[in-house]
Amino acid sequence: MNSSLIEIKDFTMRFGSTTVIDKLSFDVKRGETFGLLGSNGSGKTTTIRALLGIYQPTSGSLTIDGAPYRVDGGVKLGYLPEERGLYKKESVIDVMVYFGQLKGLSRVEAHDWSLKYLRRVELEDKATTRLDKLSGGQQQKVQLGITIMNDPELLILDEPTKGFDPVNRRLLMTIIEEHQKAGATVIFVTHQMEEVERLCDRIILLKDGNARAYGTIKAVRKEFNGASLDDIFIKVYGQHQQEEIA
Repeated sequence: MNSSLIEIKDFTMRFGSTTVIDKLSFDVKRGETFGLLGSNGSGKTTTIRALLGIYQPTSGSLTIDGAPYRVDGGVKLGYLPEERGLYKKESVIDVMVYFGQLKGLSRVEAHDWSLKYLRRVELEDKATTRLDKLSGGQQQKVQLGITIMNDPELLILDEPTKGFDPVNRRLLMTIIEEHQKAGATVIFVTHQMEEVERLCDRIILLKDGNARAYGTIKAVRKEFNGASLDDIFIKVYGQHQQEEIA
C-alpha cells in the first residue's frame, strides 16, 4: 500500500466561539486522487488553507511528506483555489511566464510551455490578450495551466471545472488524468459526483467539520446500502440543500 503524503490528525479549527472543524483525521496516499467533498460551509476550504499554512489550526496536526507545509519545502505543489487570482491587467502569456519563473523555469522554458498549453486548450490566439478581456472560463483555463506548470507532485484542485460546458470539462478532466497517470497526488474538490466517480480512488464527505463518510468509493457506497454518490450526498445533506448547490 502506498505511504501517506498528507496526514491530518485530530485537526480542530475554531474562529471565536464557532468550531468549524472538530477533531478531523484522514490521510491522502501518494499517487492517489482523493475527493474532498461536502456542501458549502462544510470545512473543505478551511482544511485546505490550514494544510497550506494559511490558517493556524486551533489544535491537531496537518503535514505534507511528514512536515508542515513550507513554500520552499521538498514537495512541488500546484494549488487551484476556487477564488481565482491572476494579474488581470497583464497579457495571458506574460502572466504565465511570470508564474513559470516563480516555479523555477527559465523564461524560455515557461514561454514555450505556456504556448504549448494554450494551443491545447484553444487559447493560442489569446496569448497577447489582457486577462480581463477573457471570459471567466478562459481565465480558468489559464489558471489551471499555471497550476500544473512544472509538473507538481501534489495538485490541489478546488472546483476546477466549475462553470465549464461539457466539452471543456472533458478536456480539463483529461488533462488532470494525465497528471494522475504520471504519478501526481491529487486532492479534488467538486460537487460533480460523476467527476468523483471517474477520477477518485478514495473520498471523504464532510458536514459541519466532521467526516460523514470516508474510504474508497466502493466502501462508501456499501456503507450506504449501495446508493449512488449523488444519493449519499442528498442523504447526508437533505434534498433542499442539494438543489441549492446545483
